[in-house]
Parts: sequence; structure tokens; C-alpha cells
Amino acid sequence: MSTAGVCSAARAGYTILRGGGSSMDAVVEAVSNLENNPCFNAGCGSVLNIKGEVEMDAIVMDGLTLGSGAVSAVCNIANPIQLARLVMDKTSHSCLTAEGASLFARSMGVPEVSPESLITEYSCMRWAKNMAPDANPVESQMGKMGTVGAVAVDSEGNIACATSTGGMLNKMEGRVGDTPCIGSGGYADNQVGAVSTTGHGEAIMKVTLARLILFHMEQGQSVEAASDLGLAYMKSRVSGLGGVVSVDPQGRWAARFSSLQMSWAAAQTETLHYGLYAGEHFTQSLGGAPLTGNHPMAT
Repeated sequence: MSTAGVCSAARAGYTILRGGGSSMDAVVEAVSNLENNPCFNAGCGSVLNIKGEVEMDAIVMDGLTLGSGAVSAVCNIANPIQLARLVMDKTSHSCLTAEGASLFARSMGVPEVSPESLITEYSCMRWAKNMAPDANPVESQMGKMGTVGAVAVDSEGNIACATSTGGMLNKMEGRVGDTPCIGSGGYADNQVGAVSTTGHGEAIMKVTLARLILFHMEQGQSVEAASDLGLAYMKSRVSGLGGVVSVDPQGRWAARFSSLQMSWAAAQTETLHYGLYAGEHFTQSLGGAPLTGNHPMAT
């Protein structure tokens, strides 16, 4: 189910790029697709905090201008990634949180949904299980379907990233992880590339994982090598596990992870690439006329 979900999201982003849409349009569409899929820890599949409530975070970043928008601790919006984009496009700020984000959403005419509509049976089961005294929410989250994200390069050479999450299992009320933090949950720069991250938020923030990987790319490392270096450093330095999707301005991409598994998909020149476990790489034809420079990916 998770692999089918990321493949669907990659197709959705690629369709926008094929039609001449921007990389920002593509990543927001891909991530919205994933937020609407209850298999993932974002949108309607978000995990619950210690009170049994949903609190979601999201970020977008535009590699052309280095503009970004983020929201944190939102509870009544179906697609936080779309609200994050509005923060970038319609305000002079980079991040809005909780009630302030809700007020902004209302002013923008974003439909509100009941927080209960975002809670799944599976999330409730995991919440109850992790209330046990001997439960380890960090450990139990590793290898589960988690944070969602996408990176893309469009036909103009512009790069974008988007990341969205329900956060950590049974987190304290008001806890905000890496996702809405620029340089941690994501980063995009036309001159270097883009990265979207997933994993243990506190560990990702300690090493600013997205920007760390782009630093290695600036030093001449390939997308794949830079991604591996960043993940290896996070594991050795702070014992953190995670995963990333990364892309450079030439459209070379990587989906790398140190966790047990990570569902990923990439669409490029009419071919869909996807996998779940280490070493897996399946391909499938997308059909239609090829258009170079289109690389939406989703985790």
C-alpha cells in the first residue's frame, strides 16, 4: 500500500511537470496526494500526541528565491502543505503555528475539517499501544510509514521541496519536530539541489540534515554519496535513523535511508522508479512524450 501511494504521488507531480507546471506546483501536488492517503503519517493518517490529538507540521521551499513557508501544530486542516505554501506566498513570514496558523487559514478561505476526521483506527491503535509504560515511541516509529516529502526540478531548472508530517508517536502536546524547520525537514536551492527528510525529528534537527547533505553536494559529492554521508553522520553522531529524497540541478536524484525501510518513488523521462527496502529499485514506463528535467519524488 505504501509503495502504491508514493508511486501515485510521483505520477501526480510528474503530470504537472509534463504539462509545463512549476516544481513548486509539482511537490505540493505530490505531498497533498500523500497527505490524503491514510497509509502515511501526514494529513489524514497522522499519528496522535499524548492527548490522543493530531498536530501536523509542513514546509515548502523555493530554490529560485530561497523563499519558504511552514506551519506547525495545526489540527483542523486536511492539507497542511497547501497552507505552508500560502504562508510563503501570502505573508512576509516563514512559519505560523497552532491557532495563528488556523486564523491565517481562515482568512485565506482554506476549508476547516474536524480534527476527528484526520484520526484513523490505526493511529488510535498505535497511540494506545505506545501509552504502555515500557513503550519506546522513537523505536516503534522507525520502519513505519512516516513523514512524506517530495523534491522536483522543472523544465525551467527551478528546484523545490515539500515535507509534511503528523510528527512523533505520543509526542508531548505542542512538540514540533524537524519538518517545518528550514534546513532540517527540507531545503531547496537552485544552485545546489533539494532535499526532503524523514526520520527522528530531534536527531535530524541536531545535524540540520537537509542542509548538511546539500553542503556535501557543494563540496562536489554526488547526490547519492552526499545523502549517504549525511545519514551516516546523523547515525554515528546522534544515533538517529532517517531517510531522504534528494536531487541536483541536473536532475540526478537519490532516495537513501538508514532506517529499516522507506517507500520512495521517482518519475523521470517517462519512467517511474520505486522501492521500499535497501537495494530495491523497480522501474515502470509512464507512457507519453518524454520531457527532460522533470524529477518529482516522494517518500
